[in-house]
Amino acid sequence: MIARSGALRLFVRARAFSTAPPPRLRRLGRVLVLSSALTTSALGYAFYTDASNIKPAPFDTRTLSELVRAYIVYGTCSIAPLVDAAPTILDILFDTPGVSKIVESFVRTTFFHQFVGAETANGALPLLASLHAQNKGALFAYAVEVDEKEAAGQTNVERRPVHKRVVEEMIRSINASADFEDGRDAIRSGHIGRRTWVAVKLTAMLPNAQSLLNLSTYLTHTRAPLERPVLFPGTPSPSDLSILHSFTPTGALTESDIHDLKQLYNDLVQICTRAEERGVRVFIDAEHSWYQPAIDAFGHALMERFNQLPSNGFQRTWWDISSWIFSPSAREAAHDSVRPLVYVTYQAYLRRTPAHLVHSLALARERGYALGVKLVRGAYHPRELAAHQLARSVTSPDGSYSSKHSLSLSISPDPEPPVQPSKDATDQCYHDCVTLLVDAISRDVHHSGRSGAPGIGVLFGTHNWTSCEFILEELVKKGLGIVERVGIDEVQGDVVRIPLEVGERFAFGQLYGMSDALTNHLVRRTWCEAPCVIKYVPYGALVQVNLFVFYSIPFGIGLSASIHELFLSFTVMPYLSRRAIENKSVLGAGGAARERKEAAALIWKKVKGLVGS
Repeated sequence: MIARSGALRLFVRARAFSTAPPPRLRRLGRVLVLSSALTTSALGYAFYTDASNIKPAPFDTRTLSELVRAYIVYGTCSIAPLVDAAPTILDILFDTPGVSKIVESFVRTTFFHQFVGAETANGALPLLASLHAQNKGALFAYAVEVDEKEAAGQTNVERRPVHKRVVEEMIRSINASADFEDGRDAIRSGHIGRRTWVAVKLTAMLPNAQSLLNLSTYLTHTRAPLERPVLFPGTPSPSDLSILHSFTPTGALTESDIHDLKQLYNDLVQICTRAEERGVRVFIDAEHSWYQPAIDAFGHALMERFNQLPSNGFQRTWWDISSWIFSPSAREAAHDSVRPLVYVTYQAYLRRTPAHLVHSLALARERGYALGVKLVRGAYHPRELAAHQLARSVTSPDGSYSSKHSLSLSISPDPEPPVQPSKDATDQCYHDCVTLLVDAISRDVHHSGRSGAPGIGVLFGTHNWTSCEFILEELVKKGLGIVERVGIDEVQGDVVRIPLEVGERFAFGQLYGMSDALTNHLVRRTWCEAPCVIKYVPYGALVQVNLFVFYSIPFGIGLSASIHELFLSFTVMPYLSRRAIENKSVLGAGGAARERKEAAALIWKKVKGLVGS
């Protein structure tokens, strides 16, 4: 019995000092190893499937690490359930101590570096140099929105109002753009050929964007009827901003609104004046339809002021609120300055756009200024539909709006939504506008000649391959480009040779980090003394930036394939979830999946090249 107890104690002691894991841990380890192997196999198979389902682009300047990053980013954006779960996931991650830093690091390494040029304007200069070396221009955009609480004075931070800091940053970005152009060796006369421009967003330049909505409401109800009506949000009139002379509240506008809108105009004049001095074009972004009447009014007033053509003189007009007047020396310099200086955005997904564009061309001719156009498809279709449907659902039986109408931001008086009913309709509208604009460019070139000041400038914002080819075909059809057969890097292809006088009047635009295959194709498909392709480059600090996470083709290519930005800000994180859900339809169009597959094909191509070498 004693011997048996001793043997038992020895066995227990041996077990205690044994290094072999318990059976349960061994089983768990086998499960983890098997799961890892299966996961790796599944990911490998998915990658191989992506890489083999699409032909890699023949020309691509991205490094292997950049392609891997793109594959991760677009792989994430392709998972629709992840988009649905984004609100919950983000709330949990950023409320968990210690985890937020990890998430921030992941975002910086992936989404931020994929879609954002830098944290500051000067920090983006190396990127500008890289784009210029690839024969691409840049459209700078300070991607920070006003924090509503801070803008409304509900925080205890005593510093310059946030919307004023945005204005200051706009001027800094203009200076950075001009300094870059001044420092590079380019073939140009004066400011001709410059391709570093700046975008501005009006809602970020006000203490409260409600003032812009109130002005839109006022204009919608007071604009004189036109002989040929234009659907909501209408089209601008030269007298739109005359209300800013008033010190008395009128209709939807309060005294505070008028004060803030005057300040906005003066700030815009300050920005455009600096842009004119430095030779940098300014692009006014489009926003939701309920802001557009006001945005159009400011945009066309600024074009009438800063885009005046030399033959029409430079006299002061009714809307010149500040005391700025052209001097004789300024008139001489203006002949050699950038024209058009100011551009406004036209959205093809709005049903009004063809008629609005025709009216704008006529108004510019009548008032003697160059029309600047950025043509896009549109960004906010799901929200536009939802807002209009909500507004109509609370309309009184007699057709007037009830008090519950304030639940919706929509101010359209029309029974139908302001947006197109389908993607096909949006595409057709975009192409109709392309035809109209290319025809206007043709007439302007033949009227002004090689040395005359351009009477129109167009940035075609699209990531749609069909639309890009259609634009080139229209240019060739109108005699604005010549097709030549050339060899590029031992590859034969057709190149459209574009004279400089045409190149000064048009360009393509795509967002940084998006559709690089198309961008590179257009660079090699066109030849001009100045770049014909512009990359839209947002910048800003990671803790402030509205990171553009695009689930599909930017600059708007329609309902299920349009510019759909996902605002990612560590101070306004709810925008991430909200915009992701709004843009869920884009995933169904295969935009992110296509980008993912293109990245996979290029990764596979580069890896095979490394192994083969």
